[in-house]
Order: sequence, then structure tokens, then C-alpha cells
Amino acid sequence: MKDIINTPNAPAAIGPYSQAAGWNGLIFCSGQIPLDPATGQLVEGGIEEQTARVLDNLRAVLEAAGASLETVLKTTIFVKDMGDFAKVNEVYGRYFPVNPPARATVEAARLPRDVKVEIEAVAFVNPAQA
Repeated sequence: MKDIINTPNAPAAIGPYSQAAGWNGLIFCSGQIPLDPATGQLVEGGIEEQTARVLDNLRAVLEAAGASLETVLKTTIFVKDMGDFAKVNEVYGRYFPVNPPARATVEAARLPRDVKVEIEAVAFVNPAQA
């Protein structure tokens, strides 16, 4: 049975999709963009601030699903400009300091709401935390 995960601690879906879906202990998180969940507005600042907000949003969705950043198996990062990769990587490394997940990074011509970064993830629910 597919579980649909939604939390008010991350931005609401802005289309016909869920924040995440779970099945058989796996959590598939939709891409998060740097929206403040309290206001629905884009965060102020550059790529570092946007990346941190995206990862905070992703963490909130994972926690609502019974997972965490530590149980992430794979992420996909979409960046507007690959020239920002080093800055994104530095912020990303603070969120995944030990045993980071597998990852792909792709430059995208345009992201939703013209943001600079979007990140999606696949994680598992830690049986010890469930």
C-alpha cells in the first residue's frame, strides 16, 4: 500500500503531486525548492541560502515520513547554473557530513519559480525510529 506523506513543515505541493510517497519502507521525496513553508515565498539570498532552505524542507518531509537525512540513499540535485556547484556542494556537505548518499547533479535550463536549486531524495524508514 502506498503511503502519501504531507507535512505543514515543508512547502505544500504546488501541483498534482505529493511531498513524498512511501512504499515498503522506502520514501520517495518530490523535489524541494527554496520556499519558506510558513509564508510560501522564496527565501532571500543567493545559492547558499536557497540550498539550505531546500535541505531544511527535505528534512521536514523525511521526518514526517519517519525517515531522516541519515537514511537518505540517493539524491538528485538540479541547479540552474553548474557554476554554483561548489557553493551547493559546501552547504550540502554540512547536511550530510558522514556516509553521504549516492547523488547525481544536473544543470537544468529552468526550475520551478526560477529558483537556483531543487533537490529530490530517496530514503528508507529506519525500523528503530518507526
